[in-house]
Amino acid sequence: MNWNWLQALLSGVSNYSTVFGRVWLSVVFIFRVMVFVVAAQRVWADERKDFECNTKQPGCVNVCYDHFVPISHISLWALQLIFVTCPSLMVIAHVKYRQMKNSKYTTTHEGKHLYARPGRKRGGLWWTYLVSLILKASFDAAFLCILYYVYEGFNLPRLLKCSMDPCPNTVDCYISRPTEKKIFTLFMVVSSAVCILMCICEMVYFICKKVKKRIIEKIDDETRELKSSSTPHSRHKSKASLRVDPTISIQNLNNIKTEEAPPMK
Repeated sequence: MNWNWLQALLSGVSNYSTVFGRVWLSVVFIFRVMVFVVAAQRVWADERKDFECNTKQPGCVNVCYDHFVPISHISLWALQLIFVTCPSLMVIAHVKYRQMKNSKYTTTHEGKHLYARPGRKRGGLWWTYLVSLILKASFDAAFLCILYYVYEGFNLPRLLKCSMDPCPNTVDCYISRPTEKKIFTLFMVVSSAVCILMCICEMVYFICKKVKKRIIEKIDDETRELKSSSTPHSRHKSKASLRVDPTISIQNLNNIKTEEAPPMK
């Protein structure tokens, strides 16, 4: 399977990520994708061929293999990597939409920009990024639960007892390289847990930063109100000192200036 598209996707996401996001990208690409492509696929390549049971009953081996391995680790991890990385497309698509909108506005308004920095996480892009973090952490946690439920834990036993039809009796079945597969399974589980932790840390960072900003803005507004009530001429100064959002549109900025302008007599 060609994973070049995933590498290109992760490289694009790193341009809009925080420190926690870049750690998440490193763990996903180096400790999960690379291990999955280079080593894990080879370890599980002989999974069905080397699954043996001490019986010659036709169909018994197939039934026992399907019972103990309803979905292979490789298939499950491939789906997990796809689901975990897809939410990042939301962020990239939102930024591309802003850039396209900004480019059209610049063309039709003599070089003026609609967004000073289209990739800055404010407004709708902030919510898009937060939702992508929630989805990534949720997908990782869901696949860990599926892996634990399907295999009844993260351990791979050397001996399996099977009494499914059409086996004549309880037979012993053996999987190939159980210790090596167990090590890779634990490695992938730990790396998934680290990715979940990074997503949670980034969510906490984003929310705390947003709350801090709101508190500072509220304090500034209260300070301006006190100054305007004490000095009548300070009202125009407080309006002039308002910090404009660098991503605000020109149209919205003109509306703000129109509202601030004194009424015509």
